[in-house]
Amino acid sequence: MRHVIAAITFFTTLLLLAVAGGGLWGLHEFREPGPLAQVHYVVIEKGMGLSEIASQLAQNGVITNPVIFKIAARLQDVHTRLHAGEYEIAAGASMSHILDKMVRGDVYDRKLTFREGLTSWQIVQMLNKAENLSGDALTDVPPEGSLLPETYRFMRTDNRQSVIGQMEVAMKAAQEELWPARVSGLPFDTIEEAVILASIVEKETGMAGERRKVAGVFVNRLKRGMPLQSDPTAIYALTKGEVRDDGMGPLGRRLLRKDLEVDSPYNTYRYPGLPPGPICNPGRESLAAVLNPESHDYIYFVADGTGGHVFARTLGEHEANVAQWRRIRSQER
Repeated sequence: MRHVIAAITFFTTLLLLAVAGGGLWGLHEFREPGPLAQVHYVVIEKGMGLSEIASQLAQNGVITNPVIFKIAARLQDVHTRLHAGEYEIAAGASMSHILDKMVRGDVYDRKLTFREGLTSWQIVQMLNKAENLSGDALTDVPPEGSLLPETYRFMRTDNRQSVIGQMEVAMKAAQEELWPARVSGLPFDTIEEAVILASIVEKETGMAGERRKVAGVFVNRLKRGMPLQSDPTAIYALTKGEVRDDGMGPLGRRLLRKDLEVDSPYNTYRYPGLPPGPICNPGRESLAAVLNPESHDYIYFVADGTGGHVFARTLGEHEANVAQWRRIRSQER
């Protein structure tokens, strides 16, 4: 019996030593530098379980032993806390570093920023030039005013059309949120008309503090049956949104008096009321401005030479302001 007990003790000791040795080896492998020779990007899709994640990392050559990765994740009780997204894995990153990165959700931040007032044609051009987006180049231009300009994040596996979809959803959400909060007495009846006016306000001023004031001018004009007489609408009538991008303005030159005579329903010098559609994609703040415009009795405004505008109640005041603006321009030349 003593021999049996001794044998059991011997083999148990060997087993414990083997387990301990295996554990030390696994810990060493978990903490050792990984196989990557250069930076690599890996996409973990939503819904992936631990085994799928480990397999994805191994298939991308980021780790060499998915079993150790899975055991470590379970021993640390983080196997259900791994975030989906795109990860930038540094050269030589250990499994320990990668697991910690995924628990923290330290995803690689790819983003595109679209400034307010871009036309849909310009947004399509930006997306077609953007690197790291998949899919064919876009050929169809979405309706003007259907995309919300802001910053959008994406992964390398996302395609250009999916970004368009995000922008469309965001614009719809902004409209649904802001339309019910509009003030009463506005000279338009639909959110579509509000987007049209917001697009004009967006193109008329780049100063956040002026949006509601400029919106108030156009609201006053609409209420009085006066033409809006907005230069950007005449420009859109000429370009249809396919604007120049050479630092010389959307026409590639200065707007001329004859341009204000172009026969187009978009030209608010020739046709009263709102044009038939937006002239760009307005931002959230411009949409909010036309739904809650500043209350005043101004019906004219002109550039003041500082990036803003000076406002007037009468034609005489406006003509004096225009004369001052012309003097400023002549001095700049």
